Order: sequence, then structure tokens, then C-alpha cells
Amino acid sequence: MDYVVTLFIFGVVVLLTTWLPLALKRIPLSLPICCIVIGILLSLSPFTPLPQRNPLENVGWAEHLTELVVIVALMGAGLKIDRPLGWRRWMVTWRLLGVAMPLSIGAIAFLGWALLSLPPASALLLGAALAPTDPVLAADVQVGPPQTGEEDDIRFALTSEAGLNDGLSFPFVMAAIAIAGASSQIDWIGHWLVVDVLWKLVAGTGMGWLAGRALAHLTFRLPKAGQLAKTGDGLAALGFTCVSYAATELVGGYGFVAVFISALTLRSVERGSTFHSELHDFGEQIERLLMMVLLVCFGAVLAEGTLLSQVDWRIVVVAVLTLAIIRPLAGWISLFGCHQPKAEKAIIAVFGIRGLGSIYYLAFATQRAKFEHIESLWATVFMIILISVIVHGIAVTPVMRWIDRERGVDSMRPMRGTRANE
Repeated sequence: MDYVVTLFIFGVVVLLTTWLPLALKRIPLSLPICCIVIGILLSLSPFTPLPQRNPLENVGWAEHLTELVVIVALMGAGLKIDRPLGWRRWMVTWRLLGVAMPLSIGAIAFLGWALLSLPPASALLLGAALAPTDPVLAADVQVGPPQTGEEDDIRFALTSEAGLNDGLSFPFVMAAIAIAGASSQIDWIGHWLVVDVLWKLVAGTGMGWLAGRALAHLTFRLPKAGQLAKTGDGLAALGFTCVSYAATELVGGYGFVAVFISALTLRSVERGSTFHSELHDFGEQIERLLMMVLLVCFGAVLAEGTLLSQVDWRIVVVAVLTLAIIRPLAGWISLFGCHQPKAEKAIIAVFGIRGLGSIYYLAFATQRAKFEHIESLWATVFMIILISVIVHGIAVTPVMRWIDRERGVDSMRPMRGTRANE
């Protein structure tokens, strides 16, 4: 009977996550908020199929489940960017990555040390886990599907930033792991610079490009009878994601970087092919299903109460300062000198949504080194994700509708996963 109840509840939740984006399109409420509420209600229900556990008791599952949804989201983000890669064309992205992210990591780490009394390794891990914007939960401020024309500067900046900063924050996560396990504060630096910074980033970028070129050849360059594109089967997106990620991890590179680069490379070949839309649409469905499952579990963990019991005024202050001051200020500083209007810069700076990627980094690091005050780390990350999902989820629809009106464009964009001519 438990299996049947679980199957029924899963079906209902899947149907809700299919229908809710349509119902929520005109109101200031997001699908992630609804998923968390569903998880809380299911956890409190006597018929709940959800395990009453927190991530501290099952870090391995937390790492691999969040890893999967992030790489699927990264592939989708790369596929839907219409703008070719370039130094000038991507200048806002480079500024957000090169200025805003390091500033955010340093400021959050300082808060962790000053307010939460975290030691250096734990404070740095907190900053590295929370600095990147999330490619999964930031869907409402990202560009539309391929070739739909929904790629203004705001949506492009937040999509491209989310696609790259998940991989670029990894060196800081690795630094935190090295500090936690080092016998002195200097004997880890050389290995970190050569391996965790130089080699892993170069390998991630190179393997991403190679995988993208190889997959593009299989998709578009083989004789017509053997081209993947001729199948019209978006299921290939999942294969592309897993192949590029796993191949890069096998050679010791950053798989997150590789997945996004491979998607951009694949997209650059036969840029006008309709098969990109098929890949994107299927990938988006898988992403939304995985996101739904994880956020329902996130809600159940909140209802279970172990992590929330660790929250005190200090964690609340860190969460508020991170979302209301650190990210907006770091983003604004990084955009000094850019040509965008002030309102657009403000939106780019503010909507740095935190999400499932932060859980992945925390789970990844705590599996590989012992960090002090680990309960405080998890509680802080969960609190920041919860506040970000609620505040950004409520604000995104009216804010994006307002800025679209200011720019004289249609504020009611087509639903994600649909094309403009449908």
C-alpha cells in the first residue's frame, strides 16, 4: 500500500508541476515556492512517502541528486543562448564572473567568520557555496528557448553567469577542502594553484569544447541517414550532458564547466537547426522534474526541523546581508562602466538567485574533508536558499514585467519550453 500511495502522490505532484507554470504565469508566485510548500505539506501528512531525514544523515544522496539536476540545467542554459561567445558580446558576463563572484565569496566568508565564528576553511566553503547564482532556480530570469528572440541583456547576463559560475567557484571550494585538511596554511597552495585552478579549469574548458565538437559531428555532420538531428529526439540532450560531464571528470577537469561549454559549442554548429529546440525542450522537462523532486524533499527537510533548529539570529542576519547587500552591491560594482541603464544593472545585480548548486557544493566538500561547525553551514545554506526562493520568486514576475514595459516589449513572454510560433 505504501508503494501505491507513493505512486499516486508522485503522479499528482508531477501533474501539478506541469500545470502550475501556466497558472502562475500572471501572478507573483514561482514553481519552486509551490514545490517547497508541497514538500512541507506532504511531510506533515500521515500519508507522506518522504523519508524524514536531513542531508547531514545522507550527504552522498544530497551530492549526487543535486549534481544531476545542476548538470542538466547547465546543458539547457548553454543550448538556449543565441548570442555567440565573444569577449565584447559577453562583457557583462565576464564582469560578473571576474568581479562580482570573488567579491561575494570574500564578503560571505568574512560574515561567516565574524558573525558565525567559523574557522577559515568553513568560512571559505560557505562563501564558495553561496556565491554562484543557480542555473536551476533562476529559470524565470533566464533567456527563452533557442531562436525565440527572448534574449535581452538582463536575461542573457543572468543565464550566462549561471552557466559559468557554478564551475568557476569550484577552485574556491577546493581551496576550502585543502585548508581543512592541510597541516599548515601554506603547504596546500602550490598544489591548489597547479591542479585545482590551472589544470581543472583548462581541462574543463578543453574537454567541453572537444565534447561539443564531437557531439556536433554526430548530430549534424554525419551522412544524413546517420545524423542524430534527423531523429528529432530530444532524449539525446541527456546523453550529451552525461557524456561531456563524465568524460571531463574522468580526466580530472571541472565537469560543470565542460557541460556548459559543450552546449555552447554544440549550439554554434548549425545554429539555426530546429533540433536545438528539441534538445532544449526535453532537457527542460527533465530539469523541471528533477527540480520538483528535490524541492519537495527540501520542503520535507524543513518540516522535519533538525536544520531549522540550528537557525539563530546570527544565521538570519547572514542570510539577509548575503541576499540584500552582498550580492546586489558586488553585482553593481562589477557593472561600473557598462552601457546598460541603471534599472537593468540593478535587476542583474539583485537577481542572483541561490539554490540547489549551493547544496551540491556543501555536500561535495563535506564528503572530502572534515569541517567544523558543519550544522551551522547547512542551516545557513538552507536558510539563504529558502529566503531566496521566496523573495526572488515573488518579485521576479512583476519586476521583469515592469522592465519589459519600460523597454516597450511584450511582458508576457511565451512559456518556457514553447516556441514563439506556437
